[in-house]
Amino acid sequence: MCGTCSAGCPFASQMDILPEQIIRHVLFGMPDILDSHAIWLCASCYLCAERCPRDIDLPRIMEALRQLNLRRKADHVDISQLPAEVLAEMPPIALVANFRKNTG
Repeated sequence: MCGTCSAGCPFASQMDILPEQIIRHVLFGMPDILDSHAIWLCASCYLCAERCPRDIDLPRIMEALRQLNLRRKADHVDISQLPAEVLAEMPPIALVANFRKNTG
């Protein structure tokens, strides 16, 4: 993993597991990935997928992980609970994506 996805992610600094590490966790079948807040912080902005030299569609992986989590009825990060400084730096597409994720 080269780290390009983590370098371009607007929320990588808030994630407990970086995007490049998420890919590694999935590849090696590490179940702790489902307990990570990172899968809920992904804005599905596709910046990582656009920059990925290996064409890994990380937003789809994140969505699949969220779906697995929802199937086991796990809670997710509420955007209204994020610190004001994080919300201030959030790209508008993140708000739209979060709304889409939470409304189906």
